[in-house]
Amino acid sequence: MKHKIALIGSQMDLGAFRKGVDMGPLAIRHTELLPKLRRLGYDIVDYGDIVPLIANNEGNPKLRNEREINNANFRLYSQIGSIFQDDRMPIVLGGDHSIAIGSISASLTHYEKIGIIWVDAHTDFNDEQITPSGNIHGMPLSVVCGYGPESLITYCSNRALISNVVIIGARSIDPLEKLKLKDKKVTVYSISDVHNEGIHKIIQKAIEIASNGTNGIHLSFDMDAIDPIYAPGVGTPVVNGLTQREAFILCEEIHKSKKLIAMDVVETNPLLDNQNMTGILASELILTCLGTSMYK
Repeated sequence: MKHKIALIGSQMDLGAFRKGVDMGPLAIRHTELLPKLRRLGYDIVDYGDIVPLIANNEGNPKLRNEREINNANFRLYSQIGSIFQDDRMPIVLGGDHSIAIGSISASLTHYEKIGIIWVDAHTDFNDEQITPSGNIHGMPLSVVCGYGPESLITYCSNRALISNVVIIGARSIDPLEKLKLKDKKVTVYSISDVHNEGIHKIIQKAIEIASNGTNGIHLSFDMDAIDPIYAPGVGTPVVNGLTQREAFILCEEIHKSKKLIAMDVVETNPLLDNQNMTGILASELILTCLGTSMYK
């Protein structure tokens, strides 16, 4: 992990139907995240937000807003490339989870071989052939692993290796998506696995898989992985999620691994939140990944 970090947001809400997630970066910044990071001793630069083009609702209904999402992700990819060149670690604030296409692609370009820990109620492994909705925020992990849609990642030739990808907390998976995950041999630790084995054991397994032969771990954390009791401000809430304590333990273990090279925190929707509970929790999880311990 680097002493120098950078904050960058993407006001992306085109990957899903429900609006409001574009205000996620503002909600997380509003918690005084920057001064708190500085008090932890980090040299931090805020690169501001990527603002997507206005959608014209044209194009392939199986890839809704493809052009605008691709444009914003390429801009995010380029900006994160500059962050890496400045020897900083990017902290990316979403926006919906489609932003991970740009952020993870930048990590792949810079580090060549990375592990991915994908914390999410959903597995986001759909493509234009099997998607039930056409929502691109249900496809980013498939995209960065090279299983489509290819049109969303033309600016990056590298791909994540499935052998170093781990999903944690999944509990809402589309039927065809489930078959695809099994076929590609993606490691998925469902919420049942977390409850049966305990979060300590699951995250240790995940870190071992994601760091095996790689140059570091890109953490992509969707706030809907957490139970809506603790994180109500998300667009696609799913009951029976990670507890707040489990989420903090996961982030503490990520920090202790010293393998973190980049992270996304996505899907915070202040329009659906209660007094910015989810934005505050997202901020605290970022701080925990960077060294603040919540349970000592």
